Amino acid sequence: MVRGRITGLAHPDPDYSAAYVVIETDACDGLKGYGLTFTLGKGTEVVVCAVNALSIHVVNKDLEEIVSDFRGFYRQLTSDGQLRWIGPEKGAVHLATAAVLNAVWDLWAKQEGKPLWKLLVDMDPKQLLSCIDFRYITDALTEEEAHEILQNGLLGKKEREEQMLKHGYPAYTTSCAWLGYPDQQLKQLCTEALKGGWTRFKVKVGDDLQDDIRRCRLIREMIGPDKTLMLDANQRWEVKEAIEWVTKLAEFKPLWIEEPTSPDDILGHAAISKALAPLGIGVATGEQCHNRVIFKQLLQAKALSYLQIDSCRLGSVNENLSVLLMAKKFQIPVCPHAGGVGLCELVQHLIIFDYISVSGSLENRMCEYVDHLHEHFKYPVIIKKASYLPPQDAGYSTEMKEDSARKYQFPQGEIWQKLLSKP
Repeated sequence: MVRGRITGLAHPDPDYSAAYVVIETDACDGLKGYGLTFTLGKGTEVVVCAVNALSIHVVNKDLEEIVSDFRGFYRQLTSDGQLRWIGPEKGAVHLATAAVLNAVWDLWAKQEGKPLWKLLVDMDPKQLLSCIDFRYITDALTEEEAHEILQNGLLGKKEREEQMLKHGYPAYTTSCAWLGYPDQQLKQLCTEALKGGWTRFKVKVGDDLQDDIRRCRLIREMIGPDKTLMLDANQRWEVKEAIEWVTKLAEFKPLWIEEPTSPDDILGHAAISKALAPLGIGVATGEQCHNRVIFKQLLQAKALSYLQIDSCRLGSVNENLSVLLMAKKFQIPVCPHAGGVGLCELVQHLIIFDYISVSGSLENRMCEYVDHLHEHFKYPVIIKKASYLPPQDAGYSTEMKEDSARKYQFPQGEIWQKLLSKP
């Protein structure tokens, strides 16, 4: 999938792409499961190779057999005796796992005739827990503790579901302040967003301090003192540098600094979090967090104030469920990452479920929204008054329009053929 240049410092030249998986069955209902994982161009072919390698665990399987022991199936995919060596549960092979499992969840939800969020909400705690692999996280969250969280979440669940259906889940916009946007474009986009009811804005930072100060001042003046401002450095800084840089942006009252340093540096995030806490600035991270184990350590180390799950980075719904439950135990708000191909479409299901069945709170919680590429999806997100309205169509909202998938398929698609034919 190709897109113009919207960049962060760690990824200056992205071609927004996806590894796209379709699961067909021999059932007479004709249903198909669609799954994807988000990529940035080169490297997608590596993920596709990993998907093909994992396919032996899916082909000729019965859906009922899979979902009746979903924990076992998840572990089968992530513990393949040979593929595990190029993970485990990280990198290209885990992105491929997400794509495959996303397709399975889409198929299951369609078979049940429910949107994915509703499929999850209607499950009893025991069935939900049967989908989760608790391996390596029981020192932070036991299955018994998770069961208690879900049991407690039953109280008021009906009312929260009705609230979601009526008002939706609060969102924030990343679309106004990408790096490289000229001032006039920033002003125009902020003006349009304010007219559209947006109250939460994220600004990309980290290239040049003085330019960041100027851009943050411009945005803060545009949105006023009462709106929420967040910063995103996309892994730009060393630990000490992050503390010094963000301290100089504190006058603009940011709620958080996102991905200030390497996503693997748990102790670095903890040091940044501790240093910025007196300024009222939290640390947010998670979009490139490998797996539930890294999230466990971030939570244990008090290294983040806002947890950002990703529907295609972790091992699909299964692994995201474990992270939502850990976040609840540690009382850390979940604010999902959704900047990429299909990520808004997918993650809306997870965060709506989280509110209804797990967290029960909207305090300091919001889901990212970016306004591009939705036109390629059969069931695109619906935003109303800066909130995600719960999807009503059965499935995981992962299915692309046939015309888009055909035209943008690499390398034989019409769009790619035109690009590749240019001198």
